[in-house]
Amino acid sequence: MSEFLSVAVVILNWNGKKYLEQFLPFLQQSTYPSLSLVVADNGSTDDSIPFLEQHYPAVHILSSKVNEGYARGYNTALAQVKADIFILLNSDVEVTPGWIEPIIKLFEQDRTIAAAQPKIMTWANRNLFEYAGGAGGFIDRYGYPFCRGRIFDFCEEDIGQYDDNIPIFWASGAALCIRSYVFFEMGGFDPYFFAHQEEIDMCWRLQLAGYRVFACPESVVYHVGGGTLPKGNSLKVFLNFRNNLIMLYKNYFLLEKIWKIPYRIFLDVVSAYKNLFIGQSSYFKAVVKAHLAFATWVLFHRKESIFPRKKLAKPNTIYNGNIVWKHFIHGIKTFNEIIQTKK
Repeated sequence: MSEFLSVAVVILNWNGKKYLEQFLPFLQQSTYPSLSLVVADNGSTDDSIPFLEQHYPAVHILSSKVNEGYARGYNTALAQVKADIFILLNSDVEVTPGWIEPIIKLFEQDRTIAAAQPKIMTWANRNLFEYAGGAGGFIDRYGYPFCRGRIFDFCEEDIGQYDDNIPIFWASGAALCIRSYVFFEMGGFDPYFFAHQEEIDMCWRLQLAGYRVFACPESVVYHVGGGTLPKGNSLKVFLNFRNNLIMLYKNYFLLEKIWKIPYRIFLDVVSAYKNLFIGQSSYFKAVVKAHLAFATWVLFHRKESIFPRKKLAKPNTIYNGNIVWKHFIHGIKTFNEIIQTKK
């Protein structure tokens, strides 16, 4: 190979000095020959920037005065970065030796692959797949996200069952590798999302345009998770429910949109009342607020979002079944069991 694809690892940082201090040493040991490291600071109020300037002068720093969230924050940062491949890496991720090379090999072998992710393991328990991506993301026909290795809150132990490179529906935003020209061709992340599920929306849009997304388990990283918004946080619940409905509205074909979105709202309401009955009133309020925000978006803010430019065909990586039914009613916990039962 005479020339290497240039790679920029871009970390979007918000008050994450402790993670930069902990995990940048691992990142600096990356062996890929055409690599640049960028930290895009998203209006931090801690001493992240002075720390980087003192201890990591080779890291390029991009500074924003305000917290623009994951979506707009990365849009702003990546517009200032030049590379063939962007790797969007959370600050709370520990990388491993040789983690970049297998993913670049995938990109070199197939031009239709526009995005990919490594195998993402739990930092605190390294035998478990991590919630935010596992060994590759999928959705069911009603828009519920799940992963190889993680169904809702159940994370599997890694025994090599997902060590093959396969097409997936979405690559995790914790370690999203994407061709730069495709990122810009898609218009970047939808800034209306602020944070959560913008990477799923991006992957859906690029598949509608004819590109593919892959998992590359030969590459392994370890993710702490919940570094910015912990699991169960009411803002996190609100953003996940609101953004998921917006994503479905944007990317479903018309006939799907007419019946699937009302059905999804019904399932959301069931989930909200279930949590209310067990004493989680903040969860209930967040779901109600998300539904009202979705209705407001449909009526007044659709033009602020990025819709798919092309809808060539429905992606073949959508699970044509109801994962809620399979997991909560039938008690199926693993990805392989879900897929084998089909519907």
